[in-house]
Amino acid sequence: MINNKVLTVVLPAYNAGKTLEATYDEIPFDIVDNVILVDDCSSDDTVEVAKRLHIRHIVKHDRNRGYGGNQKTCYNKALALGSDIVIMLHPDYQYTPKLIHSMAYLIANGVFEVVLGSRILGRGALKGGMPLYKYFSNRLLTLAQNILMRQKLSEYHTGYRAFSRKVLEAVEFEKNSDDFVFDNQMLAQICFAGFDIAEITCPTKYFDDASSINFRRSVAYGLGVLATSVKYFFSKLGFRTSRIFRAE
Repeated sequence: MINNKVLTVVLPAYNAGKTLEATYDEIPFDIVDNVILVDDCSSDDTVEVAKRLHIRHIVKHDRNRGYGGNQKTCYNKALALGSDIVIMLHPDYQYTPKLIHSMAYLIANGVFEVVLGSRILGRGALKGGMPLYKYFSNRLLTLAQNILMRQKLSEYHTGYRAFSRKVLEAVEFEKNSDDFVFDNQMLAQICFAGFDIAEITCPTKYFDDASSINFRRSVAYGLGVLATSVKYFFSKLGFRTSRIFRAE
């Protein structure tokens, strides 16, 4: 615990058998109370590795529900366990768990409700091997989003995120897509609700076993990101409010 707050790390997993152990071994259990692994119907030995590591909370989907659907299960399970701080960490070892302390303390001390590990602050992205087309796409999308959403984030596309319980209960993440654009929709909901977001520099690693989406899905993701930002823009102006921003 930190300041008597229960800290849970959630691992949305899909074919992470080769990288799960390296990720798990770096989790700082001096402050982490729970680890939840949600397996999205992997075709490899992800669940077997998780059991060998004695991960206590393992949820296995009976069908592939997508990246966003996986996160929905992660957050609902974390809330059910009474978590006060929830950190989403990809088990593909692309992001280092060594930043969990820094991210968690910002929330535990009441400084911020949301913390992102940014690959763009500093030179972590290119130094870690991010492909140039992904880097420039990230920068262009982030510029467009900052203009449309009136924010000043360095990136919206990191998969390393920490949330307070207050945030997870305030935003209706169940309304979001089950695909990759879930991440972006959730950040838009958080901004729409008026929560401030902190960012810390995050080194990253790109290698063969790290997860990645292909070019076609990257294009679909980019279009979904722009659509989310446009909906945010018009919803803030008081025009037809998008469903993901409406309290129902």
